[in-house]
Amino acid sequence: MRAALLCFLLAAPVLLVAGSPVYKSDNGTVPLVIWHGMGDSCCNPLSMGAMKKMIEEEISGIYVLSLMIGKNVVQDTENGFFLNVNEQVSMACSQLAQDPQLKGGYNAMGFSQGAQFLRAVAQRCPSPPMKNLISVGGQHQGVYGLPRCPGESSHICDMIRKALNSGAYSDLVQKHLVQKHSLFLADINQERAVNETYKKNLQLLEKFVMVKFLQDTVVDPVDTEWFGFLKTGQAKETETLQESLLYKEDRLGLAAMDKAGKLDFLATEGDHLQFSREWFTANLVPYLQ
Repeated sequence: MRAALLCFLLAAPVLLVAGSPVYKSDNGTVPLVIWHGMGDSCCNPLSMGAMKKMIEEEISGIYVLSLMIGKNVVQDTENGFFLNVNEQVSMACSQLAQDPQLKGGYNAMGFSQGAQFLRAVAQRCPSPPMKNLISVGGQHQGVYGLPRCPGESSHICDMIRKALNSGAYSDLVQKHLVQKHSLFLADINQERAVNETYKKNLQLLEKFVMVKFLQDTVVDPVDTEWFGFLKTGQAKETETLQESLLYKEDRLGLAAMDKAGKLDFLATEGDHLQFSREWFTANLVPYLQ
């Protein structure tokens, strides 16, 4: 898989948006858990904070938990770059298990890398139960391409570039730089061995929704947002999920989910994480109600 990195999450475009029994509050809503992408934080008023507020406006009375990985916003942002992904997933599972609002179940929505992290939660931590998983620009078979690094994020990007160039395939880099997380992806994608528990837990989802951005200049190949990737042995032609061995051998249960109508593939015009509030309300809010 290609080495990758996202130096700057496009927070401003986000402003354009401005099986098991599931817990419902008195007004009939299902709790929602959201996980941000790299370079962002749980509570940035220009991105995840605005997203949380918008969802609360669209669905009156809904409980929305925006995951913070760390003790504060600074740690949350840094951990998105540097903390071992498995540790992040473990911390998220602990938060979910301890939140009484989620004890009967919840929906989940991940943005960019937060999408595959939440898929790991679904596969590893079935309690409390996840109902619908919505992946917004997630990279389920590959990671990021190197984008531009404007503004204050440039020094972070330069540092990570040097680490990637000097030791891109070392265990140290893979374990401590999130964007070089092939060890993590190999595990949750069943590349080494089939973990039947992962397969069973993922199939507990009622819906697994994947959103692809048709003009995405950050994710390469963009097909990974629909669980596709490059064909083996070359770096130009891609294959769909349905053409992959992962699907044909049904190592993760995705073929069974597809046949059961549990996989939904959505597409929208625009670059990475760029969509309108109108599109979000029409296409994603129905999965949250």
